Amino acid sequence: MKISAWAGPLLAAALCIRPVSAQEPSKPIHILVGFTPGGGPDITARYIAQRLGETWKQQVIVDNRPGAGGTLAAGLVARAAPDGTTLLSVSSAHAIAPILYSNLTYDTLKDLAGITLSAASKYVLVVSPSLGIKSVKELIAQARAKPGSLNFSSAGVGSGTHFAGEMFKAMAAVDVVHVPFKGIPEALTETLTGRVQFFMAPIANAVGQVREGKLTGLGVSSADRDPLLPEVPTIAEAGVPGYESILWFGLLTSSAVPRPIVAKLNREIVRILSDPDAKQRWIPIGLQPQPTTPEGFDKLIRDDVATFAKIAKGANIKAE
Repeated sequence: MKISAWAGPLLAAALCIRPVSAQEPSKPIHILVGFTPGGGPDITARYIAQRLGETWKQQVIVDNRPGAGGTLAAGLVARAAPDGTTLLSVSSAHAIAPILYSNLTYDTLKDLAGITLSAASKYVLVVSPSLGIKSVKELIAQARAKPGSLNFSSAGVGSGTHFAGEMFKAMAAVDVVHVPFKGIPEALTETLTGRVQFFMAPIANAVGQVREGKLTGLGVSSADRDPLLPEVPTIAEAGVPGYESILWFGLLTSSAVPRPIVAKLNREIVRILSDPDAKQRWIPIGLQPQPTTPEGFDKLIRDDVATFAKIAKGANIKAE
């Protein structure tokens, strides 16, 4: 869940990849997105698709295939022809899937291979102003004073917001109750009304309410403060040292795709993500371009699967 320690070195390495013999694809590229339009995997995929199509003078199609937490699309890409024309846009939920689903049609770590991380975002810990809680330390103090009396919302069991909340619960050593909802809008609404006490909300979804004073932002989940909410401290500096939970997005393909083709895709997409235009478009909506090497993205997924497995075990989150 942490990317800050290696993003810089791997970006430098990615930019130095030497040209390979793989040629531009001779048929359209499909980027499958396992979620409905409008979310991070979709936004990043559509931007990359447009720019890649312009560069290669080839059609690049974004194909939304929502279902089963993104695993439906992942299975299709894992079984696709290994020619590098079928890609998968994922979020950090990809590393949660093998923990939640016991009957996946693919092996997360063996059947899919990284091309590059595309972007990173973060969560902001929010509470309703009606609670009168002004800081992370105050929230922790209230939770410890009355164990089991506070609730936190999420966008569903096994969602990134659920795992971010469970990590906070464990690291802050508090007894709070998880209340899952159908999605982010419902979880945010229940927190706005104060019926649920706090929510680890994706920053893009909550920044407006925090700025307007409808929600109180207690801390952001990254190692550094966010430019969208510079006055909000990190959760680590606000009372939970070492806390960091990152929401990331990236591109994968079948692990059977030859490495020269993966290197070609990586080089072109890293160039797109390193263009200042990507930052100009993404930072205002809470996304930070984070291109890496294929190996770096694979390592992030492996590390996150291990981290999420530990959180699931501690919180008794079981596979279906």
